[in-house]
Amino acid sequence: MGSNNLPASQEVYYLSLNDAGHPDVPGGYIYLPPPTNPAYIVRFAIEGTSSICREGSLWVNVPKKGQRADRHAFHEYKSVTSPPIDRPLLMVIIRLHPDFNQTLTIDVSIHLAGAFAFYTTYTPLPDFTSVEAAPPKPTRTETFYFDVSPKLTVNGTVLPIDSLSIFSVISKLMGEYPRDWERHLQGIGQREYNMVHFTPLMQRGSSNSPYSMYDQLAFDPACFPNGEADVSTMIKSMEKNHGLLGLTDVVWNHTANNSKWLEKHPEAGYNLETAPWLEAALELDNALLQYGTDLAKYGLPTELKSADDLQRVMDGMKPHCLDLVNIWEFYVVKVTRDAQAAVDAWMSGITCADSQVEGAKDWSLSQKVEFLREKSLTGADEFAGRFHRRIDPYIAAALLTSVYGHGETAHQQTALDAITQWLNAFNVPFYREYDADVAVIKQQVTDRVRYLRLDDDGPKLGPINKEHAFIESYFTRLPHNEITKKHSPRALFLVNNGWVWAADAMKDNAGSSSRTYLRREVIVWGDCVKLRYGRQSSDNPYLWDFMTRYTRLMAKYFAGFRIDNCHSTPLHVAEYLLDQAREVRPDLAVFAELFTGDEKMDYVFVKRLGLSALIREAMQAWSTEEVSRLVHMHSGRPIGSFEVDKPSTTARGFVDSDVESTETIHTIRQSPVHALFMDCTHDNEVPAQKRDARDTLPNAALVNMCACATGSVMGYDEIYPRLINLVSEPRLYHSSFSDHEVKVGPGRGGIGRIKKLLNHIHTFMGRHGYDETFIHHEGEYITVHRMHPKTRRGYFTVAHTAFPGYGEGHGSLSPVHLSGTIAKLIGSWKLDVDVSDSAKQAVFDDKAFLRGLPSSVSDLSGISLQATDDETVLSMPPHFPPGSIAIFETSIPSAEHSEGLDRFVTTGATEAFSDSSLVDLNFILYRSEPEERDASNGKDGVYTIPGHGPLVYAGLQGWWSCLRDVVRYNQLGHAICNHLREGPWAMDYIVGRLDRMANSKEYSSLLKPASWLSSRFDAIKKLPNFLRPRYFALVIQTAYDAAWARGMNLLSNDVQNGQGFVQSLAMVSVQMTGFMQSASLEPFRSVPSMAAGLPHFTSSWARCWGRDIFISLRGLYLATGRYADAHTHIMAFASVLKHGMIPNLLSDGKLPRYNSRDSIWFFCQTIQDYAKMAPNGLGLLQEKVKRRFLPYDDTYFDFDDPRAYSEESTIEDIIQETLQRHAAGLSFREANAGPKLDMQMKDEGFNIDIKVDWNTGIIFGGNQFNCGTWMDKMGESEKAGSKGFPSTPRDGAPVEITGLLASTLSWVAELHEQGHFKYSGVKTDAGDFVSFKDWAVRLHDHFERCYYVPTTQSEDSSYDVNSSIVNRRGIYKDLYRSGKEYEDYQLRPNFPIAMTVAPWLFTPGKALGALEMADKHLRGPTGMATLDPSDLNYRPYYINSEDSHDFSTSKGRNYHQGPEWVWPTGFFLRALLMFDLMRKSTKAEKTEAFQQITRRLEGCKVASRESPWAGLPELTQKDGEVCGDSSPTQAWSAGTLLDMFYDAREFAKE
Repeated sequence: MGSNNLPASQEVYYLSLNDAGHPDVPGGYIYLPPPTNPAYIVRFAIEGTSSICREGSLWVNVPKKGQRADRHAFHEYKSVTSPPIDRPLLMVIIRLHPDFNQTLTIDVSIHLAGAFAFYTTYTPLPDFTSVEAAPPKPTRTETFYFDVSPKLTVNGTVLPIDSLSIFSVISKLMGEYPRDWERHLQGIGQREYNMVHFTPLMQRGSSNSPYSMYDQLAFDPACFPNGEADVSTMIKSMEKNHGLLGLTDVVWNHTANNSKWLEKHPEAGYNLETAPWLEAALELDNALLQYGTDLAKYGLPTELKSADDLQRVMDGMKPHCLDLVNIWEFYVVKVTRDAQAAVDAWMSGITCADSQVEGAKDWSLSQKVEFLREKSLTGADEFAGRFHRRIDPYIAAALLTSVYGHGETAHQQTALDAITQWLNAFNVPFYREYDADVAVIKQQVTDRVRYLRLDDDGPKLGPINKEHAFIESYFTRLPHNEITKKHSPRALFLVNNGWVWAADAMKDNAGSSSRTYLRREVIVWGDCVKLRYGRQSSDNPYLWDFMTRYTRLMAKYFAGFRIDNCHSTPLHVAEYLLDQAREVRPDLAVFAELFTGDEKMDYVFVKRLGLSALIREAMQAWSTEEVSRLVHMHSGRPIGSFEVDKPSTTARGFVDSDVESTETIHTIRQSPVHALFMDCTHDNEVPAQKRDARDTLPNAALVNMCACATGSVMGYDEIYPRLINLVSEPRLYHSSFSDHEVKVGPGRGGIGRIKKLLNHIHTFMGRHGYDETFIHHEGEYITVHRMHPKTRRGYFTVAHTAFPGYGEGHGSLSPVHLSGTIAKLIGSWKLDVDVSDSAKQAVFDDKAFLRGLPSSVSDLSGISLQATDDETVLSMPPHFPPGSIAIFETSIPSAEHSEGLDRFVTTGATEAFSDSSLVDLNFILYRSEPEERDASNGKDGVYTIPGHGPLVYAGLQGWWSCLRDVVRYNQLGHAICNHLREGPWAMDYIVGRLDRMANSKEYSSLLKPASWLSSRFDAIKKLPNFLRPRYFALVIQTAYDAAWARGMNLLSNDVQNGQGFVQSLAMVSVQMTGFMQSASLEPFRSVPSMAAGLPHFTSSWARCWGRDIFISLRGLYLATGRYADAHTHIMAFASVLKHGMIPNLLSDGKLPRYNSRDSIWFFCQTIQDYAKMAPNGLGLLQEKVKRRFLPYDDTYFDFDDPRAYSEESTIEDIIQETLQRHAAGLSFREANAGPKLDMQMKDEGFNIDIKVDWNTGIIFGGNQFNCGTWMDKMGESEKAGSKGFPSTPRDGAPVEITGLLASTLSWVAELHEQGHFKYSGVKTDAGDFVSFKDWAVRLHDHFERCYYVPTTQSEDSSYDVNSSIVNRRGIYKDLYRSGKEYEDYQLRPNFPIAMTVAPWLFTPGKALGALEMADKHLRGPTGMATLDPSDLNYRPYYINSEDSHDFSTSKGRNYHQGPEWVWPTGFFLRALLMFDLMRKSTKAEKTEAFQQITRRLEGCKVASRESPWAGLPELTQKDGEVCGDSSPTQAWSAGTLLDMFYDAREFAKE
């Protein structure tokens, strides 16, 4: 687990798990590098209150250091709390607990290679309910896998998997050991291969196939006279003298049909004792063999010479074979037997009482048959013998009783006839099943016999006789002898192995659920018996032990395995045996061919077995185009690919910039399955057969340029004329490269001399990380350029492929322009091969040795290299025929920076941004189109990328939002990449805007970031254009991360230590706060101000909204530690208090508008929050502010009037004036009322009236023609007749205003009692004095009577409820005594605001019930529906541009009538957490409360993560659908969620 004592340069691979415990890796395949010393770490990261943290543990089967690997030994991990990925040093071991601000991490050190797994156990989070519910039961996730690559070394040199150059040999053709073997191994080593693949070296069976092993524990004495000792000596010599590792096949799913050990242990195979379901297949096999023997007897041809002959034989198969064996008896019930048994039971009176047969007398025949099928059939899914299917006689007797009454002799025959009829009908589907299988059998036998006897690509076996039977037998019949006689005769028939087209790799083709052997669908290997492992070792102890010993013996000597027939090896068997092998040799490379036909299934095998690579074959390509496709598939990343990890290997912490991290963080990314790409294998026809023999050279060159393991086969370099039959070939290998020194250059006898160079280059590139490649296909030519991603050195190959019909070539290769590149010719060669009949015959006539066709490799000249300052142009000579290649070494001088270009562009940024303020960062990172226009006096806006469109921000966030997925998914074809290749304009824009603003006094700190960016971009501009996107992205990401880190340094510790989502929300405060020429908090000087949202609410009068600011301020400023900004905004709005209200629209204080009844109460709540949260916050009350208007005076005058700012008040006075003005009542008409102020509002709407009902203490206000709360949409459509009619006037007493008032009163009453607030109360309009405490008590005593709607009508009398209007119960009214009574009873998301600020007004049980209703009916993925979907006014799609005749929606009148607003989500979650915790007592219960919140945050997290605006939207349509008219990032949407996280921290402390 994690530790503070981390070694230098600790490598960490960061693996995030989502809320369901799934790895956050596309595709789910996790491939990690070889173990290191010191061990690198896999860091599992889980959000602190994720569902899987509920009584959760992570279980991982990675062994501790020094322990052996055990696939089934999972270690339980709790957690380590870690700050975000950029701050890895601050870690302490903890237990799982609710933590909204940190990510729980678990560090697992990787000491061994192999396949590993993990899962989590946890107790699922129950659905939220306000009542008691049964707790869910513990559960676990599925198992997930990750693979660790082996670390291969030869003579001290590390060989990554992708650097392997493998040479494959058929071991039995190597000749005499050690003489011939040593010669060939020397030749292989001289050609700079580094691994030799041996076909199985064990003693072979009667067929002489290497893959049909007689004894898996005995090395072939024909090859190794001294057995294991010879192998040991050979392997040591290979590594020491020739630099070669050993790789061998392991064959686990079959053994030779004459393996002696089978006679002792026939249970190792599938026989009629261990697999009785194969009896029908055996009987059919016997019958087919007999039919072939009897063909002449039936007058049928025994030698098939035509399709007619075949048809005659197939026509005879039914009467003379299939009809004789009566296979149908394995399908049906035996009617006579089962009918009589049923009647006997009926006569005896014994029936099954549980059978539901009432009314059966009236059933149809089909109903009776269906009843018997469902209730009485046994053996339905088995295939275990003739007439194995049967019906239960007692159930059938019950049916007879229902139809005929109790059994009587007189009715016995009637009953027998009836049940016989039923069973005959019962068998009909089984006969159909049989007929379908017989059709398959006939087709399979026909196709197979045609292939064996007639097809041109088949073996054409000739006459049907004992040597070449009619069909290949599916069974090995063990001999009868002293050993086998102790077994049952049924045990001596063993099924042979084979393969099936498009088979399910997870299904046992010889298992009880398969009929592939009966249906003759297996392409059988008659020399191999299929092995039967069962489900676990206890099912077949001898076989498991025997194959374990074999596997461990192979691992003892060989560095790698090739799993033969992997796709049909039982997966659990392969897992077990590989575990055994890795116990012997932990760094075991494992390769396999998979023919699953399903890429997803391939991944299953790869993940669970830890396969190093899958074998792929170049010779499967049928054209130059297909070769190009295969090369592209295996060539790694494109040149210029983006960096996927953090730009630098060290990152400074957010808190202490002098402390440097010692970790290198690698984010685990999606990985393809690695490949072993063979230019040819033992299964492929060679180029001389399939293509043109000359293609041997270009094919080899192209394969070796791939960024994966590559391989070849003995005979390829030598240009053997045809595929070697590994079973029957008697000749031995011959290679001129085994007898002479191999030097790079021209020569005869094959391509071995050039292969030496190709292998050298391939291994060098693989070892040193040359993993970027560009492939170009042009006609018959393919070019491959592969280079190192950092040094930019590389190799370039031109290959002229050779396919039939190419002759001397058709067309030349266009000149190749290598931008910014220097190229040096290493060599150019062509291959000529004599493919004449005489040449081939001479090769075939050699009965002792396998030889290649006469061939020569010649130098080619005439290649032109024309170098300029900008590029090198390569031109091929006129004579560059098919079969030619040219290889060049390349470099890019402009990438050879003194520090290393990658290091140069990714260092120094921390220092460059170290002086930036939060306001500087607002300009550096953000600035939407209106803001950028404002700053440049209209000259400049955000940048527009051709083919993509404008960025959302002019600053770095705009660029990174565009680049983020481009980098993540390596989208080099994206419009931004094309634009960067075309010119430097983007770089000039970024630097230019910083330079311009750095000349202003407000932004002088921008000089350093501008200089850093300028120097990095200058270096990039010198690069070839194809590299610009990569390095541009590196610079942008580096600068972005540095700016972000600087922002974190300037925010609170809670933010710095918080999870990524909290940090993203906190940076919205930076996003929203900046200088504007057209907007300020004060009329006489420029002050940074908070925008309500971007880009719609950014400039002039639309920027600063009193309500929005004071809903947002607690989260964006106080919770983030921006106390000075909070103070500035509070003082600015305090200065413009008028009518006891703050303005809704500030307009710099010049033209404030007082039309919002709720803004003042959010303002007062913010003062209270500041006093409690800011250092010395209570001191704010005594601070003085100059007044824009005169205290307690409604007179309006301009901002430059002498009376403006002539008087001052303390904040304490401001609060008192607010309360007193409301207590006395307000009645005024807005200043400047009329169309110029608001062209939509009717005249009555400008009248503002507010009063207190002193019976309840509740404040009432507004009218039906204005909308004084946040739901402030005024009707605008003349067409629909809605102009001047607000959609949601919310007159009367809105629930949130009542709650905010109660909060303020309770606070000032408490302050007064403590001596911190000099005022004690207010005077009413009648002149009566009311103390703050008394006013608060009145609200408390009457709140629920006025606002609560009880769950049952019988309770209505206790509340102020009109039962006839109630739509939904168990809620709190949205309004009290509004102008439209039904609007009082609407369910809206406003009551949680009151709950949050004044929880004492609510009965906890009722509050939870109401929150449950809101959770169920209002909560969306991100926001809260603004109206109950059951309400007749519900209209959840806001389209402001709609100008229809619809009164409800035209001109967006339904703004607050159903669309889902995000900011109420914060208050809802705060209330839910608060009241849920009230009823919790244990730690586990409290954890659940936090996790309920986490579950409800997922939509917001996704929205924030995916939004290019890096924020949360103003609102969405129904179910979170994007709303095009919404601000994509809104201050209060982020602010209220930060409030929630702040509350969660405080609750956690408690």
